[in-house]
Amino acid sequence: MAATSARRNHVWVGTETGILKGVNLQRKHATNFTPSGQPRREEAVNALCWGADGETQILVGCADKTVRHFNTEEAAFQSLRHCPGGEGTFRGLAQADGTLITCVDSGILRVWCDNDKEASSEPLLELKVGPGVCRMRQDPAHTHMVATCGKENALKIWDLQRSEQPVFKAKNVRNDWLDLRVPIWDQDIQFLPGSQKLVTCTGYHQVRVYDPASPQRRPVLEATYGEYPLTAMTLTPEGNSVIVGNTHGQLAEIDFRQGRLLGCLKGLAGSVRGLQCHPSKPLLASCGLDRVLRIHRIRNPRGLEHKVYLKSQLNCLLLSGRDNWEDEPQEPQEPNMVTPEDTEADELWASLEAAAKRKIPDLDQAQKTLQTKRKKKKRPGSTSP
Repeated sequence: MAATSARRNHVWVGTETGILKGVNLQRKHATNFTPSGQPRREEAVNALCWGADGETQILVGCADKTVRHFNTEEAAFQSLRHCPGGEGTFRGLAQADGTLITCVDSGILRVWCDNDKEASSEPLLELKVGPGVCRMRQDPAHTHMVATCGKENALKIWDLQRSEQPVFKAKNVRNDWLDLRVPIWDQDIQFLPGSQKLVTCTGYHQVRVYDPASPQRRPVLEATYGEYPLTAMTLTPEGNSVIVGNTHGQLAEIDFRQGRLLGCLKGLAGSVRGLQCHPSKPLLASCGLDRVLRIHRIRNPRGLEHKVYLKSQLNCLLLSGRDNWEDEPQEPQEPNMVTPEDTEADELWASLEAAAKRKIPDLDQAQKTLQTKRKKKKRPGSTSP
């Protein structure tokens, strides 16, 4: 029954406490999966991606430099791969042609043989992409191509089959009106389908489009949104616009062809950590520090479709791409397995409810007492009866 329930989950979310959560939106129910049976912050999930077998396998990148293989058919972790090297957490995770691609904060990108599970094995390829990496993204159309970007680390495109030099390196924009250098802080990347173009979002609330086929290495289009750093971005199903999220929980859709704002989405209360649109439906999944998974409808009528509180700070997510997930029959709910995290949260809510049930003086009685005191205190020389 647990395996059947895992197959019907619509969203998979990685948390700061090392838990992989499978969320069924029809039942508003989340199931916790942990490799060690207990939540541990040392195993915080920083990156998720689908495996080589499609949506039957999930690659889970953890803070302890391990990549775990989770089988959604069996609802269990099957294997573990140690990927040492570099400093910081995973900023990107991908799989291509039997190999595993990882990239960490310090700028070490490594390609591993995914069939070799030995911890002492050496990587097949190692690239130094520059320090301060914020994101590594794989090209869906050409799986051997990846892009990297970061803080003071300009956008680069790498061909893992050719050489150890980037095939494209972006050039910083021109100096500002004071002739001062503009700092670089690219937070996320997306490859545009059907072209060589890429779109990035920055920590200085800009959305930029790059065209490697163009003679210039600077952005061919730039748009701005809001006043706060943009932290996540995803392509819409049509491929003509992107949805960005910032540190204040604001979501906006921007047409990168004209650089104009198409609309905004409301509801988030914390920094956005993960965004993903459904490949064919007008649905957007978002998660962040407010511990709530939200599904928005991004086409008229815009609005919030689903909202599930998940108790932990959320780092990343994967949205199922199947088309019939809204039409699947509902199954009877299983008794929830109580985890230490759930127990801690229940105790917190119980204490809040106890505080709320404390006796509060009746409002009417308080008003009567106040009126009585006012009558006793008469002003000097008052002629009132």
